[in-house]
Amino acid sequence: MSRKESAVTFLKMTGFGKTEDAYARFIAPSFIHHNQYFRGDRESLRSAMAEAHEKSPNKLIDVKQVFEDGDFVITHSLVVRGNPSDPDVAVVHIFKFKGDKVVELWDLGQLLSNDSPNENGAF
Repeated sequence: MSRKESAVTFLKMTGFGKTEDAYARFIAPSFIHHNQYFRGDRESLRSAMAEAHEKSPNKLIDVKQVFEDGDFVITHSLVVRGNPSDPDVAVVHIFKFKGDKVVELWDLGQLLSNDSPNENGAF
């Protein structure tokens, strides 16, 4: 499996609530991340992702674009959270790989407005 395929599969697995399996398959034991809302260690983000699925079990992650450069894979995705009152989110994930495992992750999100004046949309 390519790194691009690994990154997309990881996102889809965590989105469908298979967080434990996704971490076992794709995330290195020494993994760190840069999400400002959680401690930077492996376990903190794993727990947060599992909890997010419990709160929004109907979440959909639609990966629109994937880019690879050396050890890095970048995804640009639409996240539909499953609750009509929650806005969709455009999310960029930046994965750093070592071999076939993710060792570092950054994520950036933008809430999407239904009444944006931009006729091009987020994607």
